[in-house]
Amino acid sequence: MAVFETDSVRDAVDGRGAEEPPEGLYEVLDGRMTCDELHDVIRAVIYDEGRSPAEPRLEVLKPGNFRVYLGDTRLDIRSQALPDVAPDTLDHILPAAGSRRVLLTTSGPLPDEVRAVFVRLLEKLTLRGQCYSEAEIDSIVRAMPLVDRYATKEPALANWALIFRDHYVENSVGFLLGMERAGLDPDWVFALSKGDRTLHRSRVHAWFLNHGYLSDVLDNSVINGSADTTAQAYALAVNERVNGFIRQAHAAGRKVMVIDDGGLLAQGYGADGVLTEYIDAALELTVSGLKRIANAPGKLSIPVLNMARSRLKTMLGYNEIADSCVRRLRAILPGEKFIGRHVLILGFGTLGARVAHALRALGCRVSVVDTDILALITAAEHGFETYRTAAEALRGHSPFLVIGGTGELAITAADLPLLPDGVYLAGFATKDFSLLSEGSTGIESTVVPYVGVRYILPSGAAATVLGDGRSLNLFEYEGIANRGYDAYRAGTLIAAKTLCRDLDSLGPGLHLAPVDQAIDEAELFSAYYGEYLSGTQHRTAAAEPASTTTAW
Repeated sequence: MAVFETDSVRDAVDGRGAEEPPEGLYEVLDGRMTCDELHDVIRAVIYDEGRSPAEPRLEVLKPGNFRVYLGDTRLDIRSQALPDVAPDTLDHILPAAGSRRVLLTTSGPLPDEVRAVFVRLLEKLTLRGQCYSEAEIDSIVRAMPLVDRYATKEPALANWALIFRDHYVENSVGFLLGMERAGLDPDWVFALSKGDRTLHRSRVHAWFLNHGYLSDVLDNSVINGSADTTAQAYALAVNERVNGFIRQAHAAGRKVMVIDDGGLLAQGYGADGVLTEYIDAALELTVSGLKRIANAPGKLSIPVLNMARSRLKTMLGYNEIADSCVRRLRAILPGEKFIGRHVLILGFGTLGARVAHALRALGCRVSVVDTDILALITAAEHGFETYRTAAEALRGHSPFLVIGGTGELAITAADLPLLPDGVYLAGFATKDFSLLSEGSTGIESTVVPYVGVRYILPSGAAATVLGDGRSLNLFEYEGIANRGYDAYRAGTLIAAKTLCRDLDSLGPGLHLAPVDQAIDEAELFSAYYGEYLSGTQHRTAAAEPASTTTAW
């Protein structure tokens, strides 16, 4: 199975060895693994039948240090424990997860088969070193108590396979583990990343593979039509893997469900006359996904539960999404002053309205643009300055920050000359600033690492699109806190169980009422209030601390 590699693995595969010293290859990597886990990976790679050179020999020099003989070539693996580092999960872990630095070197001749072993070993060690530890997984599960509460056995799930396409963040791990506890077989899970640069995407991918899931990428940019030919070819190959997974599941007597964060159904799964393989049911999590389903060729021939418009997401989910957007915005611009400055928000919808209120509460002077007259009236009656077009707003003010949340092209070529010099453009829906982010011809650009892309506009002014042109709250960030998304993930779990159990009573098309009804019957809102908001003290069982000694 193809994987998307971490940078160190990709560098090794793509030829960093071209600059190797004459005596052999070398590589250094850091990872969270014990000496025993390091030993297990080495053994698995060098004794991989049919792939390693004949009769490899492994010596244990001391714990964490090994020597491998591959014909006339010697491969040394040395490691040492690293000092304590900051937690690499949202919650801290006690005792802290240990890390090791591993040095791989070779000496002697380097035939192709030895080089291949070196690259495989590097890849496997990188994946294992990125994998979540048991203690880290336990912390993710504890941080999602509502998912745990509703992860009760549902017999109908035992005969399903799942294609899960979403952001690679911790709460996705917690959700899938909840699905397993509810009865989903982990051998029948295909996880797909949307391609966002979430902070711990490599860790999530590594853990999925180590846990036994299939894991790959179906990039949003391919769906949006903005990817290059290489990315498009890769996406077509992933589509074929998905088709193969569906075929295998159906051959095994299983039905196939998709839980999607937008776009997969738009490529034809579940629609007549598009692809040869069809899924049996789906849950759609986003409004953009609903739009893609509506615009997809062919007729939707399966039931799709509409989580995107559910009362759960509208009333609770968007508050957390807006909070993550503002927190990420402040973090990516730590040197900027916000209080008292002009901000322009394009789109006063469910998300944009919440972001507008949050920034005004911070002290920003917020103006709003929306093409929907009722949204504009609502914004005006909440005290915001309002405009029908971006051009009108930009002629009235010089905002230091423009925020997009429309899901449509929010800044046009005619608006570019009106943008003030030095403006930041923060998109929380992928398409808003796509005029720039998808490569407008004739506009000079410079990548600002871990910040965004700075463009010199035809007017001579500079504008910086923050992030990578996608949702900024998912750029090198975990997005929403696990506890913040706990209720929405629990609601999705409830809806998935309902869909599998009641499939025969649901006809083709989008269904919203069964989602709201199932969540109400499960009393999720009451459980949410009791868990997080009631103020009543409660405790959950916890293990005794390993030691009460304070280290100085």
